[in-house]
Amino acid sequence: MRLLNPGSSLEPSEMELPPPGAGEVLIRIEACGVCRTDLHLIDNELPEIHCPITPGHEIVGTIAACGPDARRFALGDRVGVPWLAWTCGVCADCRAGRENLCPRARFTGYTRDGGYAEQVLADERYGLPLPRDGAAALLAPLLCAGLIGYRAYRKAGEAENLGLYGFGAAAHLLAQVARHEGRRVFAFTRPGDRAAQRFASDLGVTWAGGSDERPPQALDAAILFAPVGALIPQALAAVRPGGRVVCAGIHMSDVPAFPYRLLWGERTVTSVANLTRADGAEFLSLAASIRLAATVQRFPLSEANEALERLRHGALAGAAVLEMSPG
Repeated sequence: MRLLNPGSSLEPSEMELPPPGAGEVLIRIEACGVCRTDLHLIDNELPEIHCPITPGHEIVGTIAACGPDARRFALGDRVGVPWLAWTCGVCADCRAGRENLCPRARFTGYTRDGGYAEQVLADERYGLPLPRDGAAALLAPLLCAGLIGYRAYRKAGEAENLGLYGFGAAAHLLAQVARHEGRRVFAFTRPGDRAAQRFASDLGVTWAGGSDERPPQALDAAILFAPVGALIPQALAAVRPGGRVVCAGIHMSDVPAFPYRLLWGERTVTSVANLTRADGAEFLSLAASIRLAATVQRFPLSEANEALERLRHGALAGAAVLEMSPG
């Protein structure tokens, strides 16, 4: 499925991929998660969108062919392809271990074709080894919702009372991680969304309510997954002095003016940008050790537009995943 023009629906498209180049692998896709960043791409909310482009950056598949000098994976290996697709390796950020901030970075499903397809080409250095067993659809959300959520979680520090604004694909995974580590989770949904609040409660959160409500206890930190700038002052009002608000999305609507008293008291606002390969290795190891369980709603590739619309309107519990083959 290809985006031919920003602001339009995806369209089926036939294209023949070239053989994998040096260091590349050809992957037969089993499943690809549907992420809010895909909506930002389609809605023309990201800079420098070059169409046509195939979205999708939560890819699970198997190695179908290896290009010259590609020796990291063998034919038939299962691999995950995340958002970060390539970095220069020589800039100051790359050399300092901050490849997520590389100014020349390329991104799967944005600056190079992604996983809303049957096959994809990828730089083998940025692939993540995945277990052979288990349904691909249950692994796909770990590759962005899980990874970016985990990077935001680490930015939140040692928060005992952790607020999650926007209880979707990322938050439902992160809530499980936080609870495993003995933290109290406060889930904020769209106002009046009782179904999402029940979903959060079923996952064992301490409290679930609307984003327009105040939690029963002050938060040590809050993570914003909903791309709504107006939530920043609301989250600041909910965190204690010295607390932190972490913005986890690649795009957010404009932040409204708010009184300085909400920021005062050494509260901070920070953002998370992209991910590193080290994030991937660390998070996937943790996910396996605690048997992290994704809740997914499955769609065939042909229904990608329907999955995106359901994500847009908050009509999903957990994550949407496109399946290219049953499993």
